[in-house]
Amino acid sequence: MTRKLEDDWFERAIGETASDSEEEGDAERSDSSTAEMGAEPGDAGEADETTDVGGSSEPLFDDDFGSALEGVELPDLDDADSSGDAIAGFDDLDFDLGPGDETDFDAELDTNLPRIDIGIDGLDRMIHGGVPERSLIVAMGSAGTGKTTFGLQFLNHGLAQGERAVYFTLEESRNRVINSATEKGFPFDEYLEEERLAVVDIDPIEMANSLTSIRNELPRLIEEFGASRLVLDSVSLLEMMYDDRAKRRNEIYDFTRSLKKAGVTSLLTSEASESSPYASRYGIVEYLTDAVFVLQYVRPDDFRETRMAIEIQKIRDANHSRDKKPYEITEEGISVYQQANLF
Repeated sequence: MTRKLEDDWFERAIGETASDSEEEGDAERSDSSTAEMGAEPGDAGEADETTDVGGSSEPLFDDDFGSALEGVELPDLDDADSSGDAIAGFDDLDFDLGPGDETDFDAELDTNLPRIDIGIDGLDRMIHGGVPERSLIVAMGSAGTGKTTFGLQFLNHGLAQGERAVYFTLEESRNRVINSATEKGFPFDEYLEEERLAVVDIDPIEMANSLTSIRNELPRLIEEFGASRLVLDSVSLLEMMYDDRAKRRNEIYDFTRSLKKAGVTSLLTSEASESSPYASRYGIVEYLTDAVFVLQYVRPDDFRETRMAIEIQKIRDANHSRDKKPYEITEEGISVYQQANLF
């Protein structure tokens, strides 16, 4: 049995610094995950399930989480890097590189919604004007596609501009998250010292057992901390804690509502379904979120080496590219080659 989550879990996380030693926590997390999670529940075909909980004929999930903020100017994209002619590591692929001024997204939306950039080179140019603030985003993919890096890069972009952020990890220890970020050149240790970043590691079993308390406290704590960006890595581990399908859906639905109430732009990472890269493991989060980014392996027969590609499945209230674009995970994070086309 894991220890009960303490009431001051968030305050303790904010007060800690990158110098705290957590080697013992790494060992406990590994043992707890192996011993208590057990086998993953079987949910074959769950992504196609349409039966509503409680027999209601109304849709289970709200279709619109947008919170329009009037009177805020759109970000200036004139200085965005439009380069992309040189693509290291992709010389052997059959790419069609279009002219630099060519665009593949729809016409501009007439909207005053304030926008933010994700912070990933190339990907932001695939989104016209950026993602609406206070959106709920999911980065979805199989193991090794860079979901955690996506989240770290998303937070670092905001922190580099003076924002405040929170990172929840259900998979790694606090120290390991900080080390992973700093190795990529993201100075999370400095942000922690400046008290602009909180990194909170929670065992998924503990979080599931205390989710009601966390959900009720989260909006107030986020507001007091002043965070504008939040990452949860990963929501799939939280979903795994519920054997009952209806309870799983209701708990995740209520948790995402609390994130919207907190007023932050939130990014969830999620494992993709084994049957389709375009569906999450339990078929829930893609319907709850405002934006879905699909990260996947591409293994065409005529390619010698497996490549990775990213696709924007949806962004509410924003025009975006419909194409699948190649990307790489480098020592500095994720780079999307927006001007390259995969065949």
